[in-house]
Amino acid sequence: MTTQITSLEEYHKEYAKSIENPSAFWKKEAETFHWFKPFNEVLKWNFEEPNVKWFLNGKTNITYNALDRHIRDRGDKTAILWEPNHPEEKVVKLSYKELLTEVCKCANAFKNLGIKKGDRVVLYMPMVPELAIGVLACARIGAVHSVVFAGFSARALSDRVNDAQAKLIICSDFNQRGTKKIPVKKVVDDALELGCDSIENVLVLKNTGDSVSWNSSKNKWWHEEVDKQMPYCHAEEMDSEDLLFILYTSGSTGKPKGVVHTIGGYMVYTSYSFRNVFQYQEDDVYWCTADIGWITGHSYIIYGPLLSGATTIMFEGIPTHPTPSRFWQICEKHKVNQFYTAPTAIRALMACGHDLPNKSDLSSIRVLGTVGEPINEEAWHWYDKHIGRGKAPIVDTWWQTETGGILISPLPGITDNKPTYASYPLPGIQAVLVDPDGNELTENNVEGLLCIKHPWPSMIRTTYGDHERCKTVYFSTFKGMYFTGDGARKDDEGRIRVIGRVDDVINVSGHRMGTAEVENAINEHPNVIESAIVGYPHDIKGQGIYAFVITQGAAKDNTTRKEILEVVTREIAPIAKPDKIQFVDGLPKTRSGKIMRRILRKVASNEAHSLGDISTLLNPECVQEIIEGAF
Repeated sequence: MTTQITSLEEYHKEYAKSIENPSAFWKKEAETFHWFKPFNEVLKWNFEEPNVKWFLNGKTNITYNALDRHIRDRGDKTAILWEPNHPEEKVVKLSYKELLTEVCKCANAFKNLGIKKGDRVVLYMPMVPELAIGVLACARIGAVHSVVFAGFSARALSDRVNDAQAKLIICSDFNQRGTKKIPVKKVVDDALELGCDSIENVLVLKNTGDSVSWNSSKNKWWHEEVDKQMPYCHAEEMDSEDLLFILYTSGSTGKPKGVVHTIGGYMVYTSYSFRNVFQYQEDDVYWCTADIGWITGHSYIIYGPLLSGATTIMFEGIPTHPTPSRFWQICEKHKVNQFYTAPTAIRALMACGHDLPNKSDLSSIRVLGTVGEPINEEAWHWYDKHIGRGKAPIVDTWWQTETGGILISPLPGITDNKPTYASYPLPGIQAVLVDPDGNELTENNVEGLLCIKHPWPSMIRTTYGDHERCKTVYFSTFKGMYFTGDGARKDDEGRIRVIGRVDDVINVSGHRMGTAEVENAINEHPNVIESAIVGYPHDIKGQGIYAFVITQGAAKDNTTRKEILEVVTREIAPIAKPDKIQFVDGLPKTRSGKIMRRILRKVASNEAHSLGDISTLLNPECVQEIIEGAF
């Protein structure tokens, strides 16, 4: 297993070693994995092209390391623990032996359908064990998996299928989410009608058993194709730099951006970061509430935990079904030790009342985590008090789809915790702040643009089919650095606080303010559930501040507006006060829970006529309500 840091002294020692000699540091970590053929060079890189290669000429298979390697010592240990949408349904526990068998059968089914090394497979599925099995089966035979969140529209799905030129789609008949049954097979059918000429077969999991339309020449049932297969499939020998997966991220305009991750470096880093950030111990039960349709699910539901021999929970449902206590009931039921979720979920559950978590025994939880966006201070303290009971350190993790794994985070029980601060970079991560001209800001108590100035193993290799786009977006802004697109601040002890995307920084009368900072202040108001800040053209200030605010109950009057302005003045400064406050019932969000500020900026700037496609939003219906209520 990879190194697990156990003390602050060891963290400083390991970090220094990783910066002084990155190749030696990562060579040691990589050698803890199984290689069919050892690598003969650790790293070759050039950020100008960009061209980054880790563990050159090494041959391995990530599923061999995630499954076969564990069979002797923990073959009967639960690998995946699946909690169904409806709590009265049966929990599924797959041991490492059982998971290996299912992955091999699925891999053989893929081969039988003509899938071979290098082919792309799209998975559009609910959070059921077969999704993880399908992902691992692709990696087993060297196929490239591309998971698309099963909530995207037919158009969004077809765009991703066509960009990847996938040969196979895997889906279910229906998905279960709370009280809803979502007809995903129909979405796939609609996507194919839009034109997905590369698709040869659609493999369908019978999830609910509800009837679906059927094309006998192209549609195949999972149980008919997979269950009959032999229970062993040889793990394909893969080069360290062969493609593992493509994961599409949405830009504000243009076609989806296919972020490419490769096998060796991703394998080494996801395991290393998982073991250290969550301080996983052998008998722990770990739960990340993300969907595998996003990078968090890839790295910290499937690969990181399984590479580390962990027990990882998959949850099919939503946090409020059949009760807003569902998360906490699951934690009690399975005695969860590490709990990892998004600030959006935390704030939503905060609004349901402080007493609900107190009804569940959460004493097993040793580590709490947040992911996806900077967490505001009020939510941080609520999480700490009501879920961790003041005893479970919070790891406020910062990373991206493009980074593959967590880059900046506290280490629980080792480094200190400071609310809203992602804290310190992990070993091997050379995080720096720079000014707009690319000059490194080496002192503390500064604000700048967050960059990484040396490769790390799990970093993006390219954008699929468009390497120039990768170069332009990530490596052209500052020479010799990966530009994250985020602004950040260092405190007087060097802790890093990410303050939002650079395009979410508002310049008011020459003063730069991160939207997250203003939102954090507004959210301090006792009646505010959530807020979103954008800039809009202002005749005097250049940019004004427009606040979209969700409140509890009927607190939508001028008194509440006045109180919000007072809170912002108190928390930041008068210059940070919103010029406009619009009370709304919902905020437009992506399926991963991120607020789509691009849409809000259009509304605030009186450009709602050019919003573009909003069908892939989690809640597109709220957009019209926001437009009608705009100033």
